[in-house]
Amino acid sequence: EKLRIYEPSNAYDFGQILNAVNANKDKAAFADLLTITVPKKLPVLLSNKLEGEILLMFIQSLEHYVAGKDPGLVYQHLFYLSKAERFKVVLALLSKNEKEEVQQLFDLLSENQSDQYSLEDLESLKKVYEL
Repeated sequence: EKLRIYEPSNAYDFGQILNAVNANKDKAAFADLLTITVPKKLPVLLSNKLEGEILLMFIQSLEHYVAGKDPGLVYQHLFYLSKAERFKVVLALLSKNEKEEVQQLFDLLSENQSDQYSLEDLESLKKVYEL
């Protein structure tokens, strides 16, 4: 059964959708959620719920479903994700393989240029992600 994805209006709604998507490991549904979520709202919507598993769902969903279509949106999401509470803690706990997945997404963004970011923007964001 396909999850019904709607634009969350608050952290509680976002958390509910996130839990459902995460339980099903439904990266396509998560990509749909990210496509309709305004990147700037991410830190508020995530509240203090950011965890390694969720960060990886972000990375994988953006990489597999969004990067090819809208690299600018991916950049925006990565930028605002880095402003979320617990981001530094979660980042510090990523394994070497998980960090490589993050690196792959950044590589994809440098291959698929967008007018929404420059290579310099991308490089400085990579530093925030400790790559």
